[in-house]
Amino acid sequence: MKTLKIAIQKSGRLNEKSVEILKNCGLSFENYKSSLISTVTNFPLEILFLRDDDIPEYVQDGIADLGIVGENVMIEAGADVSYLQQLGFGKCTLKIAVQSTDNITELSQLNGKAIATSYPVILQKYLSANNVNAQIRNISGSVEIGPGLGLSDAIFDIVSTGATLKSNGLKPFKNVMDSEAVLICSKGIELAPEVLELLQRIQSVLRAKATKYVVLNVEKKNLQAVVDLLPGVKSPTIVPLFEEDWVAVHSVIAEQDFWEKINSLKLAGAQGIVVMPIEKIIT
Repeated sequence: MKTLKIAIQKSGRLNEKSVEILKNCGLSFENYKSSLISTVTNFPLEILFLRDDDIPEYVQDGIADLGIVGENVMIEAGADVSYLQQLGFGKCTLKIAVQSTDNITELSQLNGKAIATSYPVILQKYLSANNVNAQIRNISGSVEIGPGLGLSDAIFDIVSTGATLKSNGLKPFKNVMDSEAVLICSKGIELAPEVLELLQRIQSVLRAKATKYVVLNVEKKNLQAVVDLLPGVKSPTIVPLFEEDWVAVHSVIAEQDFWEKINSLKLAGAQGIVVMPIEKIIT
């Protein structure tokens, strides 16, 4: 098998979760906190630890075969890569924010205004699509200080809680893009056996994370009502109990679906409900 190279963030908000998902895939590697490269000992893979902004270009140029990077970074870079999988972490929203004292309610009011950002490509596409002609000022680093220093009238940046905006006299105005970490690869290797195997491992971890194993007891007379609520992967597993009028029902269900159905299960006669995490789901 060919030894793949995957690029992940060396430091920052995606680093820890990227390492976690690779380890949850059964990959064994060390020295990831002190080295720029780490070799996986039980799979043909090397991990490169890079700056976030460099990952799309490394994957485009084939220096790395795969990468884990924010969608926003991938789109901003405009790299010619293949998108494989959303990873469910590193979620954020890119927003336009204006000064708290501004009475701006329409996008058209940004015409002629200066907007500071580290994401000029994404911002320009959004403004052009909405026929807004604003001045884009590319700033690396603390974009939120732009209005306070008189460099801009507004900003476009990643916003999570909004606390940083508020502390700098800003308020969110428009949501432009939702982003999360994604798995990308170089063009032309999407169907390589090593890539498909790693992708399958990652997908099995993601499915398991969003799913729970549920065990409950129910009287046979109420079994059908409970089974109708718990479809399982194909169908629930029914196990007879010592008390012949009772059975145990084993099922796999999306966690969100379970919480939506918990009251209905109890009303249908389910008792002794146990919910357990799942490590992997292979389909």
